[in-house]
Amino acid sequence: MPTRRTLLQFPFAALLPMSRSSALSAMQQVMGPLPQRPNHPPAIQSLESFDHPSYTRRKIRYEAEPNDFVPAWLLTPKTTSKTKLPAVVCLHQTTRIGKDEPAGLGGKPNLHYAHELAELGFVTIAPDYPNFGEYTFDPYTHGYVSASMKGIVNHMRAVDLLLSLPNVDARRIAACGHSLGGHNSLFVAAFDIRIRCAITSCGFTAFPKYYNGNLTGWSHKGYMPRIADVYGKDPARMPFDFPDVLAAIAPRAVFVNAPTRDSNFEISGVVDCVRATSNLFPRNHLRAVYPEAAHDFPPDIRREAYTFLKQLPV
Repeated sequence: MPTRRTLLQFPFAALLPMSRSSALSAMQQVMGPLPQRPNHPPAIQSLESFDHPSYTRRKIRYEAEPNDFVPAWLLTPKTTSKTKLPAVVCLHQTTRIGKDEPAGLGGKPNLHYAHELAELGFVTIAPDYPNFGEYTFDPYTHGYVSASMKGIVNHMRAVDLLLSLPNVDARRIAACGHSLGGHNSLFVAAFDIRIRCAITSCGFTAFPKYYNGNLTGWSHKGYMPRIADVYGKDPARMPFDFPDVLAAIAPRAVFVNAPTRDSNFEISGVVDCVRATSNLFPRNHLRAVYPEAAHDFPPDIRREAYTFLKQLPV
């Protein structure tokens, strides 16, 4: 079996993804180990509530770990139906206001997906990532070796919270995000099989094609410092790449928005990853679109993503 370094000397689409267990193990080599999660729903502190014509928006804090409460918005559609509702963990981009942007309370209108999905009948939760919005938390003084793993823990606890709600359908949980939220939606879906669909907008490219293989942007304290400290920012030394992340999600569903002019995540590297894993997904469970746009989540692409989400079988 060729080594990963050898495989990366060939066209990236030829790279065979790992098994799910191998992919998760490789991701933890870089991100640090996934801690054991509590076997009970998180405690919730309700801070304030706001009425919207089609949903109720609550500001909450939920307990991700003992004495660690994550600020979040919880949007619950108003409905008289007794049918349980689908739910989405909505993860924000790199923006100072954090959770407020997907909740529709500022930032870019094209990134108000928690608000839009709630209007469409989804229960949505939009948490702050560490050191964004109202959430100040140093993962490294708490034993983590990456902020990425702390994000995974917090987002899995958000799923725990959703599943504790009596009006949420456990069979229809998804994650959605743009940029920082785009790769975090993939990371949490890789580790959490309860997530049936991941929507990733401008969230990844193959490591060899990220800024011509310079992984500095992935290696700071907001992500995975081991990429620099252990792997020298060298794609050929990395234990995993994004085909492995996609393979860890398969055969569940993934929707990929990869604009042609995204300056952060080079499009041909996205195409490579999708091609390398397309045979692992059932028909209609992997959808990749490549709009003529910059680093954005345009309205027509969001509508397509929401339709993809609504049409998935239970």
